[in-house]
This record gives sequence, C-alpha cells and structure tokens, in this order.
Amino acid sequence: MKTEVKKLDSTKREINVAVSGETVKNKFEDVFKKIGKEAKVPGFRPGNAPRDILEKHYSANAHEQVLRELVPEIYGQAIDQEKLDVVELPQISDVKLDRDNLSFKAVVEVTPVIEIKHYKGIKLNYKKVSVGPDEIKRYIDSLKEARKVDLADDNFAKSLGYPNLTELEKATERQISMQQENTQRQKMEAEIIDSLIKGLDFKLPQSLINRQLQELVRQAKLDLALKGVGREKIDEHEPKLSKELEPEAERQVKVYLVLAEIAKKEKIALDNKMTNQVMEMLFREADWKELS
Repeated sequence: MKTEVKKLDSTKREINVAVSGETVKNKFEDVFKKIGKEAKVPGFRPGNAPRDILEKHYSANAHEQVLRELVPEIYGQAIDQEKLDVVELPQISDVKLDRDNLSFKAVVEVTPVIEIKHYKGIKLNYKKVSVGPDEIKRYIDSLKEARKVDLADDNFAKSLGYPNLTELEKATERQISMQQENTQRQKMEAEIIDSLIKGLDFKLPQSLINRQLQELVRQAKLDLALKGVGREKIDEHEPKLSKELEPEAERQVKVYLVLAEIAKKEKIALDNKMTNQVMEMLFREADWKELS
C-alpha cells in the first residue's frame, strides 16, 4: 500500500491511497465466492454456477461489493500507517478500481497540535467549609415557612422524618456543607480550565464544533419544549439558538481537546471517564493555598 499525505491546513489532511496486487485480487475472489453461494443462475443450482457465468451476470455487483468492503479496510490501514488522529468520517473521492488496483483520495479532519507545557501545579485558593448556627436556623425556618406548620421544634423535626431537632440540625449542617463544597469545587474547576486554555491558540476542527453545537441546540430546544413553547415557535428560533450557542460549542470543544491532550501525556484512556480522571489528576497536582 502506498500513501501520500498532504497538509491542507492545521486540521485537514488529504490522503492519497493506492493498493495493488494480491490484496485486490483476493478481495474479488472472496466476493465472488460469496456471490456464487447465493446466486440464482438459470440452469445451475446455487453454488454450482461456473466462474465465467458469475462474471457475466454479477460483475457490477462484485465491483460494488469490493468497494464497500475494501475502501474502509484500506482507509483504516492508511490512518494507522500514517498515525493520524482522525476526528470525523472521511470524505472519499477519486475512487478507481479494477481487478488489480484500487486507489482513492480521503480528506479528513485531525486533532490539532496543542502545546501544553504547564498543567501541573496550578494555583488554587480554597476556604475550609464551615456552617454556622445562624445558617442552620435560616434553613430550618425556610422549611417551616414552606410547609406552613405551626409545630414545636421536635414535632416539626419528626414530621420530616428525624427523631428530634438536634438530628435535623445535624442533617441540615451536612447538607449545607455539601452544597458549599460543591459550589467551591465547581468554582475551582472553572479556574483550572481557564488557566489551561489561557493563551492557547489553535484551530478547532469544524466537524467537532458542528457536532457539539447540534447537541447544545437539541438540549435548548428540549428545554423550551418542557417550558411549553410550541414546536413551530421552537423551529422558528433554531437559527438564533445556533448563533447564540456557537461560542459555547467552540469553548467546549477547545476544553475537551486540551483535556484529551493532557490525558495522552498522562496515559489516561480517552473514554467517557476521561474528563473526570484528568480533572482529578489536576486537582491532585495543584498548588493549594488555604484562605483564612
């Protein structure tokens, strides 16, 4: 197999592929064997028709089947050979096939080169979570107001499934503490992301932006539908939604590519757990400072 890669821009590559000899011949042989087992040729039982008869009646079918099987196979081998990190299905063109040769052109989008040098030791400020009695009281008072009951404290606690007010206060403290920790965690995650992508300038693959934008628009349309907005009105607003959400789609793609690059450096698998695992590593390696 011969491959030639041309760089069209920072994220697009044109691959010219050519293969000849036994690879093509053997694929035709395999395809004609399959056809021969199933072909219904007048005067012959299935599987018994001579090859020349099959060639006469099924040559076009065989040609099409060889293309369907061989092009993806050879394309995959070419991608592996050239070590290209492809992010979208290829655009195949200029396909030529005869009994001995196959050649085609594939235009693909690849992940851009991202130079991330410093991602460990990111400075993070945190404050130890502390829940005061006033916060607990305000929360319990809001519960009372929402339920509009005029019960004594212990009876109110029992109405919520707690044995007494003390246990309700402990549970409330835990809940508020968790909320504050989650809020602080989200804030620090945002700080890490901002620190990582600051100053990084690279071209984003348009196919990834389009895919992410479609998902964001789908979610936005679903939210509108759940709010009772009619289908016709939602469809009417779709172009506006796409325009408004495109910057966020671009940012999400940029963040993903940066985290994926870090994952490669740290030998973290690029699966659906990748983002969480990279973030956990970044937190472990951060430069922490407790605020008073």
